[in-house]
This record gives sequence, structure tokens and C-alpha cells, in this order.
Amino acid sequence: MATDAEKPTYRVPFVERTEMRRLEEGRGYSKLLMPLGPNANHVDVMYMGAFCVLAEAAAAGPGISVLDTEKYFPIIKDIAVDFHRMAASDVTAEYTLSEDEIAALLADLGRKGSATYVAEVPMLDADGALVATGRVTVKLLSHNWTKPD
Repeated sequence: MATDAEKPTYRVPFVERTEMRRLEEGRGYSKLLMPLGPNANHVDVMYMGAFCVLAEAAAAGPGISVLDTEKYFPIIKDIAVDFHRMAASDVTAEYTLSEDEIAALLADLGRKGSATYVAEVPMLDADGALVATGRVTVKLLSHNWTKPD
């Protein structure tokens, strides 16, 4: 098995241009911050696309954290963002998979080569107000996975 430095990592240049950053991460957990500056729209509030990127990354991170990336990879199956109010500040999002959810996902991966979870991701402005909620379906797949007939 490869060392952590040799394992495949997932990076998306588009996401990197948002300057989003990880505040905290751990096994099954991710807390991210999307800065307003590079993601402000024409009226100086957070651009809707930035909420989508934030929800996607916050939802996928916990699944990725428990994967053997030599064997498995994540893909977003679908995403929806409910916009509640404008955000004129940085926005944070966090998502956690419980140990029971992690065990079920890893069991499905071992048995079927795929596993799926749906993440509800609240997004908060700098004052802690709920500004958007993401609903993200994350699929974890084996590199050897093939679509069933």
C-alpha cells in the first residue's frame, strides 16, 4: 500500500480559484470556509456558484477522508442548493459522517464496489446566520467499478 504522500489526491483547479480553505478536517469530518472576496457577485454578496462549490466540497470531504484512494474515488451524483438569504461575508460549511455511517459505506464499497450517501450541508455567514443549505449526493466508487447492466 502506498504512503499518504504517494496516494492519489483530488484537486480541481476551478475550485482552487475560489480560494476556499479547510478550517478543520478529520476522519469523517470537514469544515470549510468560502471567502467572499474572490466570490462576490455584481452586488457584493456571495455568488450562487460559490455556494454550490462549498456544499460539494464540504459533503465530499468526509467520504474522501475514509477512502483508500488507491482503490476508490468520489463523484458527485447530484447537488441542489436552497438559497435562504444573501451573504455579504465569508461563508462556512461543515459536514460529519458518523462512525456507523462510515462503517456502512465501507461495507457497501467492499461488497458492491460502490456506496452512496446524501449530505445536508448548512452554510452560515460570519454572524452564524443560515444563508443556504446544500443537499449533495456523493457516490464512492471502486476504480474497478462497472455500471450494472
